[in-house]
Amino acid sequence: MRDMGFTPSKAETDIWMREANGAYEYVAIYVDDLIIASKNPQDIITCLEKHHSFTLKGTGLTAFHLGCDYTRQPDGVLCFAPEKYIQKMIKTYVDLFGQQPKQHTSPLEKGDHPELDNTEELDLKHIKIYQSMIGALQWAIQLGRFDIMTAVMTLSSFRANPRQGHLDRAKRIYGYLSKMRHASIRIRTAIPDLSALPTVDYSWERTAYVGATELIPEDIPKPLGKPVRMVSYVDSNLYHNMLNGKAVTAILHFLNQTPFDWYSKKQTTVETATYGAEYSAARTCVEQIRAHRLALMYLGVPILGSSYMFGDNKSVVDSSTELRSRLHKRHNALSYHYVREAIAAKIVRFHHIAGDMNPADILSKHWGYQQIWPVLKPILFWQGDTMTIHHDQSPSER
Repeated sequence: MRDMGFTPSKAETDIWMREANGAYEYVAIYVDDLIIASKNPQDIITCLEKHHSFTLKGTGLTAFHLGCDYTRQPDGVLCFAPEKYIQKMIKTYVDLFGQQPKQHTSPLEKGDHPELDNTEELDLKHIKIYQSMIGALQWAIQLGRFDIMTAVMTLSSFRANPRQGHLDRAKRIYGYLSKMRHASIRIRTAIPDLSALPTVDYSWERTAYVGATELIPEDIPKPLGKPVRMVSYVDSNLYHNMLNGKAVTAILHFLNQTPFDWYSKKQTTVETATYGAEYSAARTCVEQIRAHRLALMYLGVPILGSSYMFGDNKSVVDSSTELRSRLHKRHNALSYHYVREAIAAKIVRFHHIAGDMNPADILSKHWGYQQIWPVLKPILFWQGDTMTIHHDQSPSER
């Protein structure tokens, strides 16, 4: 790779990059699998085969990679989804249980609490089956099925000692994937127009955040190619776990109009009010935004100004963004100051979004079909273009 002019990116050493014709070419390497992003990928393939004596197979347009299918819609939009992987999961299910999974329209029942299950404990054979099923579901999440993430995150807590009720819930998730197997993520490169959002640029000179700025490394490659705008949605679910009182942090990140990273995890501390849980989630979201921005810089991707973060707790949004806000709960101080510093540095712009329009809800709770379908459908199940979520609100809701 070095002989061909490629160097490993400092963002991810398994991604090799080089400048070519005013843009970057990338080769992502996973063991002996390659995926090439280039305007002229055949030139790279030819060089590997003829000059470096590699025997390559399966060259051509990417159709299947590491369990994920890649297709194009009639309008040419590239999509990826683990359809064949889900088919394999269903076949394994039939081999294990002798029947197709019963189909469902949600991963778990709305408001379910698996931690309260008191059914009989599984024997060793079924514990291994349960662990295998959870592992398969976790890989499906990595391949794009973030709609099952919260359910799987919850059930994975019981891998060491699952009960029959936990196994039944894992079966239900298989049934959900069986019914909703045609979800896919469409790579939509159009830059979202956020010009209608209210913008207030405060002067932070008389605050603790004076001089706050985004630190740009000196060794990043020059940005080339089309710019991107990062948009993130954040939410929390207070008292998600009824036994230990922990809330869940839920985050969904978009590059332009394409979801590219998702997060659903129980918080490490127990919060006594929604305000604290939402602030903890906002802090985690800002941490991830900063990490993603740094990774993009090291990949040579031009970033359009500040990243946008949307949350549905207006108290948290207001206290983060208003110059003279006060914090009344000292145990939230670290989250409060971390988020405000990022806003003062113009790394992040934080806006309110109506709760029923927040797609992070998909990742924060055990939901019902009717509740979540309006935000799930446009992201994973529509053909063609999808709505820009925050554009469908009235100005007062923005």
